Amino acid sequence: QVQLVESGGGLVQAGGSLRLSCAASGRLFSISVMGWYRQAPGKQRELVATIRTDSGGSTNYADSVKGRFTISRDNTKNTVYLQMNSLKPEDTAVYYCYANGAWGTYWGQGTQVTVSS
Repeated sequence: QVQLVESGGGLVQAGGSLRLSCAASGRLFSISVMGWYRQAPGKQRELVATIRTDSGGSTNYADSVKGRFTISRDNTKNTVYLQMNSLKPEDTAVYYCYANGAWGTYWGQGTQVTVSS
């Protein structure tokens, strides 16, 4: 079992920055990738960014956030971060942390990010 607890969401003006955190606990040795999805009202959940949990730590980003968002991890704290800069109103959504591995996929509870004009 893997548990994911998110924090850092809130209200910010366009052009501002926000940092999301996802603290993972449980049997993490089976996890191969972690990342963030987001879902706006009336839309399907979409990929934002991913990071591998192996030593390589390769990352991937949605085209809409490239150059603005950075995903990273602190292995000693079992925590994944999403640094969001130059935020736009279209970034408004509920952001979900996830972890994927051989034993299944796990999701955080979601944290609301609202970007005003």
